[in-house]
Amino acid sequence: MLLSFMGLMGGLAFFLYGMEKMSKGLNKTAGDNMRTILSALTNNRVVALFVGAFVTMVIQSSSATTVMLVSFVQAGLMSFTSSMGIILGADIGTTVTTQLIAFKISDYSLLMIAFGFGLRMFGKTERIKSIGDILLGFGILFYGMKVMSDAMKPLRTHQTVINFMKELENPLIGILTAAVLTALIQSSSAFTGIIIVLANQGIISLEAGIPMIFGANIGTCVTAAFACIGMSREAKRVALAHVLIKVAGVMLFLFWIPDFANMIRAIASKYGSDTARQIANAHTFFNVSIGLLFLPFISFFVKISNKILPDKKEEQDYMLSVRYLDENFISSPAIAIDLARIEISRMAKLLERMLRAIIIPFMSCEKSINFSNLSKEEVKLLINEIPKHDEIFPDLSLIEGVDLREKKIDYLEEKIVDYLLKIAQHDVSESQANEVYSMMSIASDMESIGDIIHRNMLPLIKKKQQLEMDFHEEGKEELLIYHGKMFKQIRLLKEAFTEANHEKAKNIIKKEEKYFTLEQQYRLRHLERLVHEKQGSIETHEVHMELMDLMKQIIVYSSNIAKAFVNIDKKRFVKKI
Repeated sequence: MLLSFMGLMGGLAFFLYGMEKMSKGLNKTAGDNMRTILSALTNNRVVALFVGAFVTMVIQSSSATTVMLVSFVQAGLMSFTSSMGIILGADIGTTVTTQLIAFKISDYSLLMIAFGFGLRMFGKTERIKSIGDILLGFGILFYGMKVMSDAMKPLRTHQTVINFMKELENPLIGILTAAVLTALIQSSSAFTGIIIVLANQGIISLEAGIPMIFGANIGTCVTAAFACIGMSREAKRVALAHVLIKVAGVMLFLFWIPDFANMIRAIASKYGSDTARQIANAHTFFNVSIGLLFLPFISFFVKISNKILPDKKEEQDYMLSVRYLDENFISSPAIAIDLARIEISRMAKLLERMLRAIIIPFMSCEKSINFSNLSKEEVKLLINEIPKHDEIFPDLSLIEGVDLREKKIDYLEEKIVDYLLKIAQHDVSESQANEVYSMMSIASDMESIGDIIHRNMLPLIKKKQQLEMDFHEEGKEELLIYHGKMFKQIRLLKEAFTEANHEKAKNIIKKEEKYFTLEQQYRLRHLERLVHEKQGSIETHEVHMELMDLMKQIIVYSSNIAKAFVNIDKKRFVKKI
């Protein structure tokens, strides 16, 4: 009995390691396309279903897919509603692994290991080595199945084991046992593999296997539940919805398990399938059925999840912290890079708020401005919507808000660069490495913009206030207009990173030359006012010119960031060609 248990545990270890190895290989060959697939995702539920199935086939784990969705919803990469279709598809995708396990190809596992190892060692390209990883992992997985199967053979005649397996034919006991064991090993595929091994040895019947399949589907939700601890309400709803779908699906099948077993046997009898294959088929039928049945009722599950976890007023966050960087995804570079990108978009959002606030102290009397040359959008953006106190933290002054955000930007730059370095230390492709280095440069440039605002613009406010003199009316108008152009560049930068929109980044680059020309025009106008000795222009000349120059520097930085962002895609495209 002890030897059998040791064999089961050792085989399970091989199985899980093989699955991880295969998953990494699949991730390297298809992972770069993951973001493209997810970013192209629309609200079309059928498309989401197929995307969920495909992604789960690639990463070989519905739990990992759900954890990924939790992080994506937390990061704002997708909405909770959009994630629902993918959850249903993920449950279908995981059945592919079960079907592969049910094939009796364990005798060829060592051949697959040898062939995969050969490709891994002697492959000349990363793609060939990744294919080697897939085969190597596949072989180790099936070798683990063989070890477990051999360990289970002596138990076929063990009366205690036989009696226990009979007990599992009670649906509630079978579901509960499987749910707990799956939650412990955190892999429904691994536990399903154990069920199939038991079936192969004739230890377990179809009537006992079906409730355990149901329990494994519920137990796999635990991983996502743990992942959402400390995350936003929206992210927690993803894990909750996964549990609700699984439990509702099990409830639909619970009361006709004997009939369901007979139906599976009737279908299998045409092809001469054994119990192991029948259990795999039952698993597939269950997940495909609930996927198709619940697809039209996604809105219903969304409403229930929203009622159980309603929105709550978030406390103001003065703490320095990252929101989207998840250490669990560093081993999946394509996803981890995306999370770094969305954290960088948060830096841009902080810069946007700093720039919205910093112009106010320079403009001591807004009513005296002539807005004739400003568009309605610019007037609304620059004056009407700018708060007199910090827009997020009303108890802080504008200057205190700028100070707080500068600290946050410094902190985020450090954490993002550390995170990207960790990604680079993994086995990344050349295009991914280029992307990592480009994003490190982008984060550094954004931190430099924060420094311009904090180190240069803030002291300039005091200098302006000491003059006790306002800008000339025309000069003030020009500064506001130019501030509006600079502000739009940063806002476009934020949107480009949030949406992974390279067209918006290209638009930033196109505007750079236009804004340089505008700055030269304003500079000449200001100098003309000096020549004509217009009051306000002479006294505020130094502050006026320095403020204009700092805003021009920010436009240069924003354009450089946009160029780096666009070049990421160019490098990836050249590599593919």
